[in-house]
Amino acid sequence: MTTIPITKRGAEKLKAELHRLKTVDRPWVINAIAEARAQGDLSENAEYEAAKDRQGFIEGRIQEVEGKLSAAQVIDPSTVDAGGRVVFGATVELEDEDSGVAATYQIVGEDEADLKLGLVNIGSPIARALIGKEIGDTAEVQAPGGIKRFEIMAVRYL
Repeated sequence: MTTIPITKRGAEKLKAELHRLKTVDRPWVINAIAEARAQGDLSENAEYEAAKDRQGFIEGRIQEVEGKLSAAQVIDPSTVDAGGRVVFGATVELEDEDSGVAATYQIVGEDEADLKLGLVNIGSPIARALIGKEIGDTAEVQAPGGIKRFEIMAVRYL
């Protein structure tokens, strides 16, 4: 079984989602199914069908999250000492060599990625270009508009 890298924060987020699914969503949908059954004829009962569909989604998501957590390799970026190299969990400050615009990204797992928050997926083109680089290095990223070059200004493990 392959492991999936995930930050400590991402693992906690998945655990919270799993807890909510099991303690709030699952009981709610079971109750909704029971109420729909009480209405009688199930063959033309839209509420029953909707509740059963929702139950299938919830149960599928529970299995998916449990699978991800069982395969997860939880990495706490604050305990990583990569000697200034960009690794999973690192927070990287970049500067676009063409425009001079600065950006800060943290390299995280697939489920944690949120570009608006500066969290990039380990499998994304920018993350793949940054892995292994050090302060002062230039990373070349294939973007839709062509190759973009970024200078690595700082690497932190937060």
